[in-house]
Amino acid sequence: MSNDAGGPGRGYPPPGYQQGYPPPGYQQGYPPPGYQQGYPPPGYQHGYPPPGYQHGYPPPGYPPQQGYAPPGVIKPGVIPLRPLGLSDIFNGAVNYIRRNPKATLGLTAIVVVAAQLISLVLQILGPLIATGDLDPTLSGEAGAGDVAVLSGSSLAGSITTALASVVLSGMLTVIVGRAVFGADITIGEAWQRVKGRLLALLGFTALEAVAVLLLIVVVVVAIIAAEAIGGGVAAFLVGAPLVIAAFLLIVYVATSLVFTPALIVLERLGIVEAAGRSFTLVKRDFWRVLGIWILAALAAAVIAGAVGVPFSLGGQLLAGSGSDGGVLVGLILIAVGAAIGQILTAPFSAGVIVLLYTDRRIRAEAFDLVLHTGAAAGPGVPADSTDHLWLTRRP
Repeated sequence: MSNDAGGPGRGYPPPGYQQGYPPPGYQQGYPPPGYQQGYPPPGYQHGYPPPGYQHGYPPPGYPPQQGYAPPGVIKPGVIPLRPLGLSDIFNGAVNYIRRNPKATLGLTAIVVVAAQLISLVLQILGPLIATGDLDPTLSGEAGAGDVAVLSGSSLAGSITTALASVVLSGMLTVIVGRAVFGADITIGEAWQRVKGRLLALLGFTALEAVAVLLLIVVVVVAIIAAEAIGGGVAAFLVGAPLVIAAFLLIVYVATSLVFTPALIVLERLGIVEAAGRSFTLVKRDFWRVLGIWILAALAAAVIAGAVGVPFSLGGQLLAGSGSDGGVLVGLILIAVGAAIGQILTAPFSAGVIVLLYTDRRIRAEAFDLVLHTGAAAGPGVPADSTDHLWLTRRP
């Protein structure tokens, strides 16, 4: 049917329309006038971002969004400069070793071998000088004095190893701090950087050891007193909760203070201030810090155990042979296994702690914005020009 008179027909085009033809002046298959096919706009440089654009950041004027992660994250060194995940921390702890093996594995080997040699000499000379025997307990006639001499020499060796570990961790902290920005450092430069902080590092380590020792003494005295008053049942009822509480307290305090050495070295803080700041950084993310720290410790223990167990078993078998030669070779084997295990794991453990500390600062203080300034400096600047950035805190 047709529409009313004078009106357009239903389903028909308007008057003057030619079906199947484009509008007047239209050129089929050609772009609009002034368009250059295959060319970008005037002034555009192929492969370059717009003027004023910074790689890894949103465009100028872009409103900041919480959790915004731009596609091009800045990574000048071993970690991306953003909040880190577990894989970022572990990969960074491995990559800084691969990036600078001379200053990591080489430094670790020097310190660990020297410490093990000193410890071995103390364990050998102490009993020899005091009793004339490498292991006076094997004869079956050893007295309390002989046992004390043997224990004292072992303790001296352990203290030597602990002191060497403090020095090593401080120097490795400097190396990781540089590796965050992609800069390398020599062993001599790391020593110059950390030597002024050794007294604070050693003081903190000593205070930690004394605090743990005092806590153990308090628990032991309480158990002995309970046993003297009420017998074995009372000692158990008092001692079991005390031991569990002491263990949990040690874990909590050790985790809360885990960043203290890094703060002493990188932020140049004193012992008390570094300890307080470590508590502040850890308390809002305690369980994550504890979990990553435990995972790193387990990984290091597995590697060290896989390497050191054969040496340790062989050394213990020889040391129990009853001959001075067997004892000497056994002590040497045990020292070699311990040295190899520590050389392989100490740089990784130190790297995890420093990168975990970096992550906590990024999450708590927006420290990635500070690190960006070091990354923006470019490769031509001196390597030590970024050291001061660790001192920067958000107001």
